[in-house]
Amino acid sequence: MSSLLHQRTSSQNPFPNSFPFSPRSSSISQRPISIFSPIVLLVLLSLVVVFGVFSPWAGMPQGIFSATDPAISKWRHYTLEQALPFVAKNGTVIVCIVSQPYLPFLNNWLISITRQKHQDKVLVIAEDYASLYKVNERWPGHAVLIPPVLDAEAAHKFGSMGFFNFTARRPRHLLQILELGYSVMYNDVDMVWLGDPFPYLEGNHDVYFTDDMTTIKPLNHSHDLPPPGKKGRPYICSCMIFLRPTDGAKLVLKKWIEELQIQPWSKTKKSNDQPAFNWALMKTAKEVDLYLLPQFAFPTGGLYFKNKTWVKETKGKHVIIHNNYIIGFEKKTKRFRDYGLWLVDDHALESPLGRL
Repeated sequence: MSSLLHQRTSSQNPFPNSFPFSPRSSSISQRPISIFSPIVLLVLLSLVVVFGVFSPWAGMPQGIFSATDPAISKWRHYTLEQALPFVAKNGTVIVCIVSQPYLPFLNNWLISITRQKHQDKVLVIAEDYASLYKVNERWPGHAVLIPPVLDAEAAHKFGSMGFFNFTARRPRHLLQILELGYSVMYNDVDMVWLGDPFPYLEGNHDVYFTDDMTTIKPLNHSHDLPPPGKKGRPYICSCMIFLRPTDGAKLVLKKWIEELQIQPWSKTKKSNDQPAFNWALMKTAKEVDLYLLPQFAFPTGGLYFKNKTWVKETKGKHVIIHNNYIIGFEKKTKRFRDYGLWLVDDHALESPLGRL
């Protein structure tokens, strides 16, 4: 094919005897071959078919990416070991896990983090090639994919097996980061930062987390792991976690992985990763230094969006708002809009990704 692209001169035919089945009259042999000739078009079409069949990028959505795209090839082999030194600041990284349907929420979350000037330490763990490419196209080096690749569409429905498989990978990703020596803050992307959470990470505890209960706690409540509820375990949210690279934090994550294996998803018990996280905390509490973050700064969605009196009483103290206690993209988006927290409508350009 490269010979087709060479500049031709009037004194030399670049295709001597290229097509022996063509008539060999002198007039034809001296005539330049058009790239629109049937033979050339047939060759080009054959090459397209060959590349399409043998493309190594078989798992990608058709019509979006090219296997030979240099940008795709570059990020395909980008590893967590390469990404962490690039994004981490002072040994700390902020991590979220995203599949393609969640990209608008990712952008909304990033705007709020940018306002707190912590965006540079964000690493997006993409669960599909579309997310990997989109983030790194706009924000090079800030997304990594950890194989295997899951079905992005199956992963977004809460309570589904796809959602369980998606969230069940979380403790493995976090453990890998700790093993590489980094502290990590994990966030779900249906969250909005109203303030800087890092000043609240007091002391040098192993694991920091938030309560998922709507019962109002006193402002000076205990930072110990809350007692078990009716189901025999606490109700801690797995949406916002900070872990230091200590043996204690690693023990919690290993126990979390173990609990997920003990209680897998089934049609009768449509579990998610949060109960397993609570069992892990409860079973390791005597060996690990745990810290419950203040409720007024990190309220669950069931409290912030449903108790106007409490919100008014604690105004100015809220740091991270979680849009949980509600299911569905449309419902979450509407609720954020109703409370002035859907930032992408008017402030998309504040995000490192810009307007998606």
